[in-house]
Amino acid sequence: MERIAIENVESRAFGDGNHQRGLSDPLGTTDVAINHYRLAPGEGFPGGLHTHVDQEEVFVVLEGEATFETFEGKITVAAGELIRFGPGEFQSGNNESDEHIVALALGAPRDSEDVRIPVACPGCGHENLRLDFTGSKMTFACPDCGAEHVPRDCPDCGHDDLRLTLADGGSTVVVCQGCGSEFDNPPLR
Repeated sequence: MERIAIENVESRAFGDGNHQRGLSDPLGTTDVAINHYRLAPGEGFPGGLHTHVDQEEVFVVLEGEATFETFEGKITVAAGELIRFGPGEFQSGNNESDEHIVALALGAPRDSEDVRIPVACPGCGHENLRLDFTGSKMTFACPDCGAEHVPRDCPDCGHDDLRLTLADGGSTVVVCQGCGSEFDNPPLR
């Protein structure tokens, strides 16, 4: 048995006013990933629009109201509510309210190794590229032809935080978090 206090776990800041606490290691979990998030208004959970081919995710909203974007539309989850995404279901979560969100994200199995984004391979056209975090910088790998594609910073402002999201009409776009520029496809090297 392990017991921890969330506030005693080291916090990792990301974005503007956002914090994540990884609870899996302090608890010693082997089969479930657990993360605690605090998101400022206008901010989102890390990762943008993605799916875990090998993991289901459950988000428990403890405070505030999270809006999840899916190919089926937007879904608002209020404090005291939960939402589950099965393996292969694309989603991204954002704080579209004026208040902070506090939420838990649970994923099983713990170590997801196949995270995909809904972007076609420029080489062969396969519909979903796999995110590869094994090198010093994240790359996109095609699960079909094996081609590796290296994302680059925003061509307009040089910011390195580009997120995949859904545009009006349901098509995917890449949005720079620095200047707001939108691209139909991720800028690649």
